Amino acid sequence: MRLSSRTKYYITETICLLFILLFIYASASKLMDFQHFRIQLGQSPLLSAFAEQIAVLVPVSEIIICVLLLFPRYKPAGLFAAYGLMVMFTAYIFIILNYTSFVPCSCGGVLEKLGWQSHLIFNMFFVFLAVLGISLYKDSGTQKFHFVKNKRIIALFSVLTISGISTVVVMYIFSENIIHYHNRLTRRFPQTPIEKVNTADLKLNSFYIAGSDSSHVFLGNNTAPLLITILDNHLVKTEQKMIELNRKDLPFRGIRVSVRPPYFFAADGTVPCVFRGRIENWKAELAYKGGEYFTTILAVDSVSAAVVTNNSRTGENVLGIITVGEKKTTILNPLILQKQFDGVFDTDGHLLYSNGLDKILYLYYYRNQFTIADRDLKITGRGNTIDTISTAKLSIAKDEKHQQRKLSSPPLYVNKGSAVYKNLLFVNSAIPGRYEDERIWKEASIIDLYNLTDKSYLLSFCIYNINGKKMKSFIVQDDNLFALIGTQIIRFKIGAKITSKYTK
Repeated sequence: MRLSSRTKYYITETICLLFILLFIYASASKLMDFQHFRIQLGQSPLLSAFAEQIAVLVPVSEIIICVLLLFPRYKPAGLFAAYGLMVMFTAYIFIILNYTSFVPCSCGGVLEKLGWQSHLIFNMFFVFLAVLGISLYKDSGTQKFHFVKNKRIIALFSVLTISGISTVVVMYIFSENIIHYHNRLTRRFPQTPIEKVNTADLKLNSFYIAGSDSSHVFLGNNTAPLLITILDNHLVKTEQKMIELNRKDLPFRGIRVSVRPPYFFAADGTVPCVFRGRIENWKAELAYKGGEYFTTILAVDSVSAAVVTNNSRTGENVLGIITVGEKKTTILNPLILQKQFDGVFDTDGHLLYSNGLDKILYLYYYRNQFTIADRDLKITGRGNTIDTISTAKLSIAKDEKHQQRKLSSPPLYVNKGSAVYKNLLFVNSAIPGRYEDERIWKEASIIDLYNLTDKSYLLSFCIYNINGKKMKSFIVQDDNLFALIGTQIIRFKIGAKITSKYTK
């Protein structure tokens, strides 16, 4: 059936009206809640790095297309522009559904209530309408443009299609590279990478996580330094053991326990002594005495522990390895911790060990940097978190009377807590990122995840407060994350979005 020119005109006008309604509504909803729209773009696995620019360009483009479609002279240009924009939207959704590691929330407007598969069908329908509108408009009675040959129209469609899809693909490639390797504090929060499965009330908030293995979590207690609480992975069975030291005549101030099954270390850095024992009986013998004082100790294996000690001459922090047993040795490497101001406060941080990589990791408290070293304390790499603070923001004053350096105001934390498992580094960040709702930072602790193999940022997730209390510390073992929050310990199940990144 051959349509009359008048019918073609009315169909074309209807298509133009549909595009005007679509784009006016979509652009208005984006601009009226611009901050929300920009946050959603910031969570997109395709557009994170360009969210600031695209948040403005998309609604502006939609408004310009509406203006073009209102005037008969510019209707062809408006329909071609609408076609190109819908091709880009369609390519965007296709890549989201098939090639990205997670699917974000929708970006507002008329599409917000639709699922992503429905988005795709909706966009493809409007792509078809644009093609139909241009085809009918060419032969409508209002304005003919027979001087434009069919081959040229097909060529223009081809150019718009290829350029639209290519633009989205290029943005995806560049955005992924920027987010993973050159990130300037843009986080990605995929849906449910962890799930809370168990909770146990410890009744006290003086516990700390001393270590774990595939079936147990070991808790130390600051108020009862030799008491160890043992929980299974389901936080159901609980045992309490008292550590027995073969020497009790030393002037301890506060013993800390570090468990690396089947052994554990107990030490108080104010007394240069290290005790070692087996978890089968929790009896510890004095295994190392003398040498350096230290502030932090972390069990590496059955005979070695990493420590943060102090240079006897300058007082600056130095990373070391203490080996006990028959061959008692101490290795120090002053090059690992990089001084910025005083070498003490500015080099404070988290000492970690990855059994999977067999590497020691040091993550600074007050700046976006970490260092990786082997067992001989040879530096194997340095990396950065996505936080933008590369220089510690500290106010340090000297107490002349007591000849001490002290912080004259609270420091700005960058990395509040951390854990490492195999090749993944989990960082409890203290710095809000771009496109993030302030309420999240009040209601939860934000964990950023990094791949130590290539020093890339992967994703972020939230651990929500309990009874107004934020997470104090956490540890990762296999597909479990254990967190201390207030008086409770919580077990979270880690999903495949994270576990699939483990090295074998």
